[in-house]
Amino acid sequence: MKVAVTFLAICVASLLALGLVMIYSASLGLVNTHTHAEVGAHLLQMQLVWCVLGFGACMVTTVVDYAVLKKLALPFFVGSLALAICVFVPHLGIKLNGAHRWISKFGFTFQPSELVKIALIIMLAWYCDQSQRKMDTFKRGIIFPGVIIALALGLIFVEPDRGTTILLASVSGMMLLVAGVRIQHLLIPALGGATVLAVSILNDPMRMNRIAAWLHPQQHLNGAALQAQQGMIALGAGGVTGLGLGNGLQKLGYVPEIQSDFIFANIGEELGLVATLFVVAAFLLITICGICIALNSRDNFGCLLASGVTFLISLQAAINIGVVTSVLPNKGLALPFISSGGSSLLAMLIGVGILLSVARRAPVREKPLLENNSATIEAGDNPFAARAV
Repeated sequence: MKVAVTFLAICVASLLALGLVMIYSASLGLVNTHTHAEVGAHLLQMQLVWCVLGFGACMVTTVVDYAVLKKLALPFFVGSLALAICVFVPHLGIKLNGAHRWISKFGFTFQPSELVKIALIIMLAWYCDQSQRKMDTFKRGIIFPGVIIALALGLIFVEPDRGTTILLASVSGMMLLVAGVRIQHLLIPALGGATVLAVSILNDPMRMNRIAAWLHPQQHLNGAALQAQQGMIALGAGGVTGLGLGNGLQKLGYVPEIQSDFIFANIGEELGLVATLFVVAAFLLITICGICIALNSRDNFGCLLASGVTFLISLQAAINIGVVTSVLPNKGLALPFISSGGSSLLAMLIGVGILLSVARRAPVREKPLLENNSATIEAGDNPFAARAV
């Protein structure tokens, strides 16, 4: 367990440090349209503020016994849903690019859906722990947790935020499988959810345009495929070792949102294939460490919490990297610990704190000891000893 915690801390700290450096580098070419001033230093300062807040939240969740979350699961979940509703409140929520996803107040912008991610994981872990013996039934394993999942995903779906909806649906499904839900029971709501998602996308011209651009990028080079194609150019231009920190060209207006959703492209251009492989390896290690912590947790609640957080981090990273490399259509999800965005960083560090809390309270496995140093092993106890014929 100590090895898992050590590697987890090293990987998260390394990704945070890389993220701060690359956010500053990627944002140097950005200019405020009102003041015509560079905003690179401002973005770095804001990310540092969120990093400090996230680190504080991580320390608190690490020190406090995760069992406390059982009592806080319901109020935390309801509170996160209330914040998600606030994005639709005039003069509180803000609309950007046709989506209601942010709350802006006192100079800070917050995305409630990031908090919903953690709240949903805690709520599902609590419910599955309470219904542990009945999770194999359709009523207790699908219908009841389905209501919990639908409340969270419904609010995020109508923002609209299809990427986060798909991510949380996947994480929830994997948690239910870990909790003991039968696969055949899970197929029914999964097919229903996929149908609703498909219908909504078919009736959404913007998202259909994104899928068409993903399937036929050459026909949309100046439109929906621009960001993905320029991201691929950035990755290709970097080669093995990159053009050098700060020497990237695609950040100069060619790749939109390169400091957030497409920061992986900037890493590839300036630091090369070596750095991108390091990022992928770091997330793989985080996933392995998270699974190890879940398997060695002291109870079912801790196992489900650790599993949920691990699924969230690994799947979000995989989706972001898949989008940047054009393996997946554009979904607009941040790269954990690296992308610019305080809400995402805060949520991910809270998740890391939960993992560390579960790890700290894992049962210690004692090594068997010989009763005394003079103990001997007889021939009958040794399977390799010669036997008398």
